[in-house]
Order: sequence, then structure tokens, then C-alpha cells
Amino acid sequence: MAPEIHMTGPMCLIENTNGELVANPEALKILSAITQPVVVVAIVGLYRTGKSYLMNKLAGKNKGFSLGSTVKSHTKGIWMWCVPHPKKPEHTLVLLDTEGLGDVKKGDNQNDSWIFALAVLLSSTFVYNSMGTINQQAMDPKQGHLYSYTKLTHRIRSKSSPNENENEDSADFVSFFPDFVWTLRDFSLDLEADGQPLTPDEYLEYSLKLTQGTSEKDKNFNLPRLCIRKFFPKKKCFVFDLPIHRRKLAQLEKLQDEELDPEFVQQVADFCSCIFSNSKTKTLSGGIKVNGPRLESLVLTYIDAISRGDLPCMENAVLALAQIENSAAVQKAIVHYDQQMGQKVQLPAETLQELLDLHRVSEREATEVFMKNSFKDVDHLFQKKLAAQLDKKWDDFCKQNQEASSDRCSALLQVIFSPLEEEVKAGIYSKPGGYRLFIQKLQDLEKKYYEEPRKGIQAEEILQTYLKSKESVTNAILQTDQILTEKEKEIEVERVKAESAQASAEMVEEMQIKYQQMMEEKEKSYQEHVKQLTEKMERERAQLLEEQEKTLTSKLQEQARVLKERCQGESTQLQNEIQKLQKTLKKKTKRYMSHKLKI
Repeated sequence: MAPEIHMTGPMCLIENTNGELVANPEALKILSAITQPVVVVAIVGLYRTGKSYLMNKLAGKNKGFSLGSTVKSHTKGIWMWCVPHPKKPEHTLVLLDTEGLGDVKKGDNQNDSWIFALAVLLSSTFVYNSMGTINQQAMDPKQGHLYSYTKLTHRIRSKSSPNENENEDSADFVSFFPDFVWTLRDFSLDLEADGQPLTPDEYLEYSLKLTQGTSEKDKNFNLPRLCIRKFFPKKKCFVFDLPIHRRKLAQLEKLQDEELDPEFVQQVADFCSCIFSNSKTKTLSGGIKVNGPRLESLVLTYIDAISRGDLPCMENAVLALAQIENSAAVQKAIVHYDQQMGQKVQLPAETLQELLDLHRVSEREATEVFMKNSFKDVDHLFQKKLAAQLDKKWDDFCKQNQEASSDRCSALLQVIFSPLEEEVKAGIYSKPGGYRLFIQKLQDLEKKYYEEPRKGIQAEEILQTYLKSKESVTNAILQTDQILTEKEKEIEVERVKAESAQASAEMVEEMQIKYQQMMEEKEKSYQEHVKQLTEKMERERAQLLEEQEKTLTSKLQEQARVLKERCQGESTQLQNEIQKLQKTLKKKTKRYMSHKLKI
């Protein structure tokens, strides 16, 4: 179970000093410790419109984010507050409060645009906060309120190598843009259109309808509406009454709910409940769930791009994140392999096959760990690194096993054969009949050696090497044994040579078997990597197709809405023309009848 992050209050995540955006190391350190998936809610809007109040309520507090009651922007940069998610166990809610747009002291929209773009890029739910109704003043890009909406494709890139038409096509952005929530503060009008009552969501859709026409005025009217509709296919709207008399707004954070307008209190509760229930985990292209360290990486990547004068690029951010995480995934896999082999392997292994079986299981599990924790492994570079490191680890285990076997066997030979060596030095076998006694004793000790467990793969080689080193001693005892005839001695020499040759042949055969086992294991290892890679690629392909289908569906739905509105507009225009013609015909008929009566 991941530890919860306890922040008693918000902290500046991205500092804005003299128009320069810089990430705060202390805030990044907090993010790096959040291993849970994060739900990121960012709020943007004009200064002095009560953004911070809503964010404090989402944090479950009255105080926290600074509430500005003067005519200048109170929040500078982007501030962060991480709290346990109230409705999603094992998730962290990250609240981002941004400095108010349109502060006259900033002098231009450059700073607003970057703050706006970063809020969009970092969040999974994007809240736009404004005062009053959704009217042309709120929409008009020339008046600065929603200027940043119309410039999103000039501030953000979806691909590192965009084509010429990317700025004109929002489809690539839809897959990673957040859900959109518009909060309307101090809303005093009735929600209705053409005499029919509307829900807040219906009011938003009604306000985003396009006007028919190609004049400059029509284009300015439609531009922000098109941007919101295209970039944010999932939209929601909330309206809030004035919470209390304007003269008491400065003390809003000190007031209890009982002192506020009950309708406002309920509206805030509904807003919070909706955000808690419907805001999604921050997810990147490919279905990658974002946790604290991943959000930290995104912040650094975007800020670095802006400081270099580049546009923040979603693809580059994901690839940069992939470099970090894939490298970490390799290390996690290696650590898992080491742990499994360390726990299961008892050196020396009795046979090579025993070691191979343990290696195969541990390698498969290590590869699974890598596949689970890696993504966007371009050209499979990190999987190749993992394979190379696992090969080296395997070679090291083989060497360790060989050394352990050699040490174990050498120690056994010392214990088992040292009494025999002492007897040889004492001359016990340098007498008539001594050779037979020596050979019998040698065979008994060999049998005892073979009966010892856990000698490992070097058992035979170490024994044969030892026996070969004692051939001169054996031959000396043979030659000094006066009971044996010269013929018997010649026969014995040939027998010893034949046994030695047979032992050498068996060792060569055993080495060939081991080599064959190693080659078969390499092939199995390769096939396992291919199998897991194929499965991962199929999952990623399915995820990509799902994202593409979602993007295409969104685009087609928006085109259908535009076409429907155009047809409705043309139908309305046609009806108006018919009505005009009918009125004209009626007037002409009336004049004609009047003229006829006079005649």
C-alpha cells in the first residue's frame, strides 16, 4: 500500500518571476514521492474571479490557496496541493491553481498563454472560471478572456515533427487533452433559451453554437467556440449564485457555510462531487497512467522546452518520460532477477539443467517486470539492454557455479584422498602386492567421492585432473611391485591408459552436451523475449486503435454537429425568406384587390 502524501497547504509548483517560469525543487520532491496514480485538476480564469475558493473546497478546506480580494492577481505561477482522493482509494488528487489571466500589470498575453497551456498539458480535468454569463465578451479573443483557447496549437505540439496542417487539425490533441469544465460565478440570469429552461450543460452547448456567415465578425464569433468544441469533446458547466453580499466577499474564506447563500453552498457541493466522481486519472498516449514521478517529469520537460524557446511537445514529453522509466524498468527487472536467483540457487548446482531451469524462470519473470514497467521503447533499445544484462548475469552465475563446484570438489578431494597420500609417503604401498592394495584403496576413495552430494558440474573434471596428477605415483608403485610380472605391468599400464582415454572422451561428450544445453537455453530465452514483446505490442496496438477510434469519433461528431447547425441555419434562413416572400405576396395581393375594387 502506497503511503499517503500529507500537505497541510499548497506550495508553488511553477514559479513565475519576471515572466520566467521555473519549477520549484521542493514541490517536485513531493511529486516524486507519490507512487499512486494522480487525478490532476487545474483551474484557469481571469484574476479576482474566485478560482482559489473552489480549489480550497476541492481540498476539503476553507483556507489554503490564496484568495485575492483586490484588483490585482494574487496567485503567481502555478500552485499545487496534493491530497488523498476522497472517492478513489489508492489515488492522489493534485490540485493546480493558476495565476489570474488578464492582469493589467503583466502588459501582454504571452505569460497568460504559457500558464494556460501548462494547465491544459498537466491536468486531467481543466476548469475555466469566469464571471457572469457566457457572452461574446467572454468569448471574444480580442478582449483577452479566452485568447489562449484560440492559440493552443501555437503553444502546444502533439508530435515532434508536425506536418504543415497540424495547427489546423485538433484531432491529434483530443487524445491527450483534459475534460473541460466551465464554472460561471455570480450567475444571476435564468437558464433558458427561446423560452425553454436549460440545464447548465445545455446552456454551455447552446452558447457554443456557431453562427452562419463568412464575415470577419462571424469568424471572430465562431473561432473560440470552435476551439473549445474541437479541443474538449467532453464538456460540463456549473453556475454559482453570488455567495454573499459583495461587501463581505473579502472575508469569504473565514465564513462558515451557514453564513453563505444556501443555493451557493449546494452548487459548490455539486461541483465538488462531480469533480471527485468524474475526473479521470491523468493518462498519456498509449494508456499510460501518470503517478507523481511521471507528473514531475512532465513539468520539467515542458518548462525546459519553454525556457529554450520551443513549444511544449506531448510526444517529446512522453519519449523523455519513457527514457527515464524504461531505464528504471531495466534496473527493476535486473534486481528481480538477482533476488530470485539469490533466493533459489544453491551453489554449486548439482547439474547444469538445474541451474538452467532456475535461470529460465527468473529471466521470464524479470522480462515480465520490464514489460509491465516500460513503454514507448523505441526500436526495443531498452529490452535489448535488458537481454544483454541478463546474458551477462547468466554468464556470471555460470562462472560462480563453476568456481563453487571446483572449490567444493577440490576440498572434498583433499579430505578424502589426503590419508592415501600420507600412506604413499609412508611407503605402505612400496612392497610386493602393494600395487593391488593401492588400486583397491584408490577405487574405494573414488566411490566415496562420487557418493558425496552437491559437487556440481566440475565433479568429474576435477577428479580426473587429480588422478592424472597422481599417474606418476601410481606408475612408480606399479613398477616397484615385485609380485607382478613385466607382462602384467604392461597390461596394467594399458588398462590405466584406456581408462584415462575413456574418461577424457566422456568429459568431451559431457562438454558437448552442456554446450548444446546452453544453445537451447539461448534459443528459449530469445523466444520468450519475442513472445512477451509480441503480446505487449498487441496490447499497445489495441490501445492505439482505441485512441484513434476515440479521436476519429470525436472529430466526426463535431463535424456532424457543425453540419447540423449549418443545415438548421440554412433551414431557418430559408424559412425567413419564405416568410418574407409570403408577406410581400400578401401585401401585393392586398394592393391588387384594393386597386380592383376602385376600378
